[in-house]
Amino acid sequence: MSQKKKRQLSLSVFVQQFGTHGHAWRRPEVHAGGNPQFEEWASIVKLLERGKFDFAFFADFVAQGGAEIRGVGGRPHGGHFEPTSLVAALAGITNRIGLVATINTNFNEPYNVARRLASLDHLTAGRSGWNIVSSLSEGAAQSFGVRDGLDHDGRYERAGEFVDVTKKLWDSWDDGAFDRPNKETGIFFDPKSSHPLHHHGKHFSVDALLDIARPIQGYPVFFQAGNSDAGREFAAQYAEVIYAAAQTLEEAQSFYRDVKGRLAKYGRDPDDLKVTPGLFFHIGSSRQEAQEKYESYRDAVDVSGSKQFFGVDVSKYPLDGPMPTDLPEPVNGKGRWRQAIALAQRENLSIRELILRFSAVQGHRIVVGTPVDIADQLEDWFVHEGADGFNMKPSFIPDSLEDFINRVVPHLQKRGIFRTEYEGKTLRDHLGLKRPANQFSQAPKARSAPVHHSGASPSSLGST
Repeated sequence: MSQKKKRQLSLSVFVQQFGTHGHAWRRPEVHAGGNPQFEEWASIVKLLERGKFDFAFFADFVAQGGAEIRGVGGRPHGGHFEPTSLVAALAGITNRIGLVATINTNFNEPYNVARRLASLDHLTAGRSGWNIVSSLSEGAAQSFGVRDGLDHDGRYERAGEFVDVTKKLWDSWDDGAFDRPNKETGIFFDPKSSHPLHHHGKHFSVDALLDIARPIQGYPVFFQAGNSDAGREFAAQYAEVIYAAAQTLEEAQSFYRDVKGRLAKYGRDPDDLKVTPGLFFHIGSSRQEAQEKYESYRDAVDVSGSKQFFGVDVSKYPLDGPMPTDLPEPVNGKGRWRQAIALAQRENLSIRELILRFSAVQGHRIVVGTPVDIADQLEDWFVHEGADGFNMKPSFIPDSLEDFINRVVPHLQKRGIFRTEYEGKTLRDHLGLKRPANQFSQAPKARSAPVHHSGASPSSLGST
């Protein structure tokens, strides 16, 4: 019997052009402005690959509504690429690191997404991931002409059917369906290797065969962020990596155990889902130096003009007064909102302090100290089931990243919890995730006619 592989820490980075500090672009050494520069993004990802990180993650800050332009002139714009385009370009200048693109299910169709992500998985040689987003801001709805947006739970329901359809499209061809073209007989592929899709559900109607071979990984790795109950349930059914936000180990453990405890009902094992909380860090040669770095970072965040928190209007309340507890919940980010309100109550924070906490670190954990201190804290959460890894949010890029890679990573490697070299080639290899079998190839061989798929409930359609 083969021995189970030792659990390894997953490290990734939320890649932003200048870093997570809103004023990072103002630093004198930073090139800011002009057209998007691919070389800047490429250098960041090459740095992460040198550090043996699992993947680079690219968010999609899509659709700045026209009515929202006033008052945001101090924020950097114009330098971001559309994520799937950026991943396609990065595929050619990297070899091992995973590349994760965000695609919103509200503004796309399953067929387009299935062929785009299958293309990326082949272009990256099996290193692609899909961050599944179903949020719908007012500006995004206006930009894409979404006039009848679904409510919170309805968007998750639609996203579930969206994922089900994309999986079926990827499975519309057997693995290796095009590996044996016969020039003598003129038969390029065996028709039995195809599984035409006829899906007619509540939100989507698709009759198709995908026009590209099944992805190298079977499916790209599924990513998702959701703190609400609906978000956690969606993750339990579909996600393979979930982003989380927690301030304390106890908070992290509670989320970790809750979401992993939901997987069994979908026929999945706890190891089929990796929990990766966001992490801000400030490293110093001494604890005092690290604390001074953090305070300088925090104090440079200007919240004096803040009128909204998670899209909820707080302008009529005094900025230095307590956060009201009876405000309406936002349409998006319900779980994070509840977490923020609980934090304000627990630590008796004013509106200013709470906005500062979430503006500076977006509600994520902060680790401050020497390289050994940082490694100790990461190992503590990893060992005690608070996290399977961390999605790093560097204050300034590339400085903060280079600091972490050069000064913290060696300590994690010496402790045997983080790789010294990539062992596998695909993103699934890096994360220790199983490659999904083709759901139709596993069906009885006697079936020869195309199978018609009605809008079955998501839970009846098999696990990821």
